[in-house]
Amino acid sequence: MTCLSIIFDLDGTLLDTLADLADTCNELLREHDFPPHPMAAYRNFVGDGLQTLIKRITPIGTDGIFIEKCCALFEERYSRNWKRKSCPYAGINDMVAALKMHGVKLAVLSNKPEAFTKLFVDEFFPLGQFSIVHGQRQGVPKKPDPTVALAIAAQLNVRPQETLFVGDSGVDIKTGKAAKMLTAGVSWGFRSVRELSENNADIVVHNPLELQQYALSIT
Repeated sequence: MTCLSIIFDLDGTLLDTLADLADTCNELLREHDFPPHPMAAYRNFVGDGLQTLIKRITPIGTDGIFIEKCCALFEERYSRNWKRKSCPYAGINDMVAALKMHGVKLAVLSNKPEAFTKLFVDEFFPLGQFSIVHGQRQGVPKKPDPTVALAIAAQLNVRPQETLFVGDSGVDIKTGKAAKMLTAGVSWGFRSVRELSENNADIVVHNPLELQQYALSIT
């Protein structure tokens, strides 16, 4: 197996964004007299796009029009809160720099809205380490649909089987599998190792250096 490129998930994989996401959602819920949720609950709420997140945090049966309103309100609030506590996981910046130095092509594919995805990458990875960055876009299938992952590989001029898809959730592993890519689950993210294993991740790594060594060993 040859790894010429890596596609990374963002939240829970490269960046610890959980606290700012939870704070923003709970702020929104309190404004509408809905009960807030403990931060740990957001580990399972996030990862499937903004609309799904809002549906999960609001009471069952919440009106669809109100859900859309809450999505817009979330984006407004999050634009103020996104950088209060969020940061790269320990060792991530060193890993990204090392992979880039060894010629591995790097990309990001997230279910976070596109504008926020690009904002985060520009803020925390300012040296242009990632050749392609995509978040959730209207009219474009989100993960676990493999469409965008395959498009990224094509744009990087590598075959899917030469690409490693890295993430912290079953959605990420399903995306990589559907695209016929090698998959790596990270244990430091939002979801459990069990979820990664149940979705047949090819490998589960426990720190960024381990991921770096694995990726370079198959290069």
